[in-house]
Amino acid sequence: MDTFRTVRSFPPAVRFLLLNQLGVDIGTFLLFPFLAGHLAGDLGMSPATVGMVLATIQLSHQGLVVIGGTASDRLGGHRVIPIGCLLRLSGFALFALVGGVRAVLVASVLTGVAGALLYPAMRACAAQAAPPDRRAEVFAMLNVFTATGGLIGLTLGSVLCVIDFRATAVTAAAVLMVMTMLQLFALPALAVIGSADRRCRSRSAAHGCLHVLRDRNFLAFSFTLTALTALENQVYLLFVSATQRVSGHLAAAAVMPMVGAVASLALQLRVTRLVRAKGGPALWIAPGLAMMGLAFVPPLLTASFAPAAADGHGHAVLLLLPLAAGAFLLAVGQMAVQPSTLELVTRHAAGGLVGTYFGFFYVISGVAASACTSGVGWAMDIGERTGRPWLPWCCCAVLGALSALGVTWLRRAGRLPGGVVAGMREVGGPDVLVPAARRGRGGRDRVKK
Repeated sequence: MDTFRTVRSFPPAVRFLLLNQLGVDIGTFLLFPFLAGHLAGDLGMSPATVGMVLATIQLSHQGLVVIGGTASDRLGGHRVIPIGCLLRLSGFALFALVGGVRAVLVASVLTGVAGALLYPAMRACAAQAAPPDRRAEVFAMLNVFTATGGLIGLTLGSVLCVIDFRATAVTAAAVLMVMTMLQLFALPALAVIGSADRRCRSRSAAHGCLHVLRDRNFLAFSFTLTALTALENQVYLLFVSATQRVSGHLAAAAVMPMVGAVASLALQLRVTRLVRAKGGPALWIAPGLAMMGLAFVPPLLTASFAPAAADGHGHAVLLLLPLAAGAFLLAVGQMAVQPSTLELVTRHAAGGLVGTYFGFFYVISGVAASACTSGVGWAMDIGERTGRPWLPWCCCAVLGALSALGVTWLRRAGRLPGGVVAGMREVGGPDVLVPAARRGRGGRDRVKK
């Protein structure tokens, strides 16, 4: 009930964006988790070809996400979001109709480009539509609706895959078609997210990109926060691999993602309100990252005793408990970090370049996270060859700790918007600081940062 009351308290533009996030994620999770199995099983593609297809989607997404953010600033989200949704449903429809490698690659490019347009535009629109003092709460609710859409999509996709993958792909395309029609009807009517910023239209896209590249504080912040994406991705790599090894069942792969999704549904809003009440986003990103690193410590127990899983179902369940505890801690840390991070991206943005800033943030975090994930895979191989299965878990724990230390340094150095430097205390909003010794009872003695 608390979630529904919160949604109703938002402006109409925010409520529609939440509904839009739900629909897009239902359509996406209907197909994505089952695509690799379709390519390898139904179409008989080799593992190398399947990897190439998935890499094409990722490369198209991460490589062009800056273009999506810039387009949102210059053209307006009411134009960019429907185009992205239309491209994604076209790619999904192609996956249902074709079986050749070239056609599948075309579908992969369409799907990846769609993501590059959709996600920075949706985040930029949410930042524009949200009341300035409730942006973190809006981003938190987007996470809740993403988790809900993921659960619905996974459940419906699992049922439809029993019939045929084509039924899954067609259903996903149909969901996205409905969302595209709703976007075309509703987005232009919501003026707060229906037009581009005049300051962006008067300048070239290259000017906006150069402006972001000169923002050293933002670049340092983005590189430091790469651990967020890198660690949350391990739910689908390290945690899934360990769960399958311990349980001996392929279907168990869905357990750990579901732990995170259920935790998000239950706790995301409470965590975000706690962050807002106890110091704000700049103060809580570092502890959240530290918790995400700590989440990889309990699975060390499972990593050390994985071969014993064959002793029986009871023993396997016992070994799954540390993994579930780790997945829960990872989700809680992510609840504190992700909405706070997105809010600080909007605070960094200047001159109406919110979409461009989001685009660069996603490129930096995505590319660096891909490198980190590759490193984790390398550590997994070394750990298996040398009898040190704990090695990748330790690497992730260290990454979380280093990222937390980096964010702490940025905040203490005054390089985070809304951060508190020595002798200063934040009052009255993200751009206002006052020396603690001069702050009066009413907080009236203010100076600009």
